[in-house]
Amino acid sequence: MKKIYLVHGWGGNNSSEGWFGWLKEEMKKRKAEVIGFNMPDTDNPEIEKWTSFLENNVKIDNETYFIGHSIGCQTILRFLERIDKKIAGCVFVAGWFNLKDLQENEIEIAKPWLTRKINFDKVKKNCTNFLAIFSDDDPYVPVSDAELFKKNLNSKIIIKHNKEHFNNVSKIPEILDFVVPKKLEK
Repeated sequence: MKKIYLVHGWGGNNSSEGWFGWLKEEMKKRKAEVIGFNMPDTDNPEIEKWTSFLENNVKIDNETYFIGHSIGCQTILRFLERIDKKIAGCVFVAGWFNLKDLQENEIEIAKPWLTRKINFDKVKKNCTNFLAIFSDDDPYVPVSDAELFKKNLNSKIIIKHNKEHFNNVSKIPEILDFVVPKKLEK
């Protein structure tokens, strides 16, 4: 059975985005298990705390997927560079390597995430199947980061229109077809 770990964004929780509940229901219909976490200290996310949390709470195999939103994508990448097990795939929604229009207090929190390098070779050793979804009007993530996901991870890229940071989106159907294509449903 496919197992999907859902990692929310900064200030969120395992049900904070409208598409989380929809995704859980749809994946259940497709016979896949979705596990959502409430990441530690969500208003002040730290790399070590968030990646350690995943290390202590996930059980992975070759049918495991991760789906992240925003800083959850960064967390997944940093987790993948720390392990030595191959997973099935990752979906990044509004993932980023750069940010724009941050408030002063947000700059300090984001700085380690923005400046600490990611070992993409190690990440790709543990996963080679990536989908990154962006919006052309995201107020925080420059759409040019799509090219970085493509270059660094050979990620499939989808750019949606007028979805902002995907906080008020009720469903993202492309995730379903990436993780459990219709032809594989039983």
